[in-house]
Amino acid sequence: MSTASRLDKVRARLDLPRVRRASGLLDGRHRSIYTGHGQDFDDMVEYHPGDDVGDIDWKSSARAGHPIIRRFVRESNLSMVLAVDTGRNMAATAPSGERKAEVALFAADVVAYLARSRGDLVALVAGDEQRLTQVPARGGTGHLELLLRLLERDLRLDAPASDLGRVLDRTFSWLGRRSLIVVITDEARPGPEHEDTLRRLRTRHEVMVIAVADATAADGGPGAVADVDGGPALPAFVRADRRLAAEARAAVDRRRSEVRAMLRRRGIEHVVAGSSDEVVDALIDVFRRQRRARG
Repeated sequence: MSTASRLDKVRARLDLPRVRRASGLLDGRHRSIYTGHGQDFDDMVEYHPGDDVGDIDWKSSARAGHPIIRRFVRESNLSMVLAVDTGRNMAATAPSGERKAEVALFAADVVAYLARSRGDLVALVAGDEQRLTQVPARGGTGHLELLLRLLERDLRLDAPASDLGRVLDRTFSWLGRRSLIVVITDEARPGPEHEDTLRRLRTRHEVMVIAVADATAADGGPGAVADVDGGPALPAFVRADRRLAAEARAAVDRRRSEVRAMLRRRGIEHVVAGSSDEVVDALIDVFRRQRRARG
């Protein structure tokens, strides 16, 4: 494996104006985690043009006879948790032709890059039905590089079956400090069996889901398509049947709708990326939606 920095690689690959937009929107996301602005109250000061009118304390202003705002000290070193599904399902193929693991790892790279640029602390909970990797929240480039290399190690074709519930349960039982939890999994998850844990997580933390899309069996070129879970290969002539292809796509659409509806009930933002190239724009989209919802 190359010893080059993953964060340097992601910086070289990203379009910086888009990254700056994502980072700025993430700042708004963090503010939503804490009471008020996600900042510690400092004192009352006179309003000056350019100050946020949302900070005006109207009762104090009425008593003083002129606008008074509440001034805050910005909270730094906020906590973010990467909760990653490293099960065998992540070895399947994304619509782009990449392995879903590559897209998931790039999503983790981007989130870590944004966190480093803000000086945030980042923790990791990653696993499947047999393995669980847990690393406490720390800051610094070396720590983030370690997290990403652990994920790269675990996201492999011969991984055990997925168990996202195990990852979510450990995240819930382990975390004390209110955090932003970024769940990275595939588009079939979270499912109904995960809803109660998500409900409990959402009462304590801010949660968002980045899901990696599946290529359907009807997609792709010639030849048979094999299931990563070891099912029988699907011959090309079956995949070429238009009726079956339409049914497969309809089933995928239903599954996506069910996942989206469940997460909406729990107030959890959710994006689906079908390729590494879509990850940054998907993150910008989810941060922007959350900022509008909070506004």
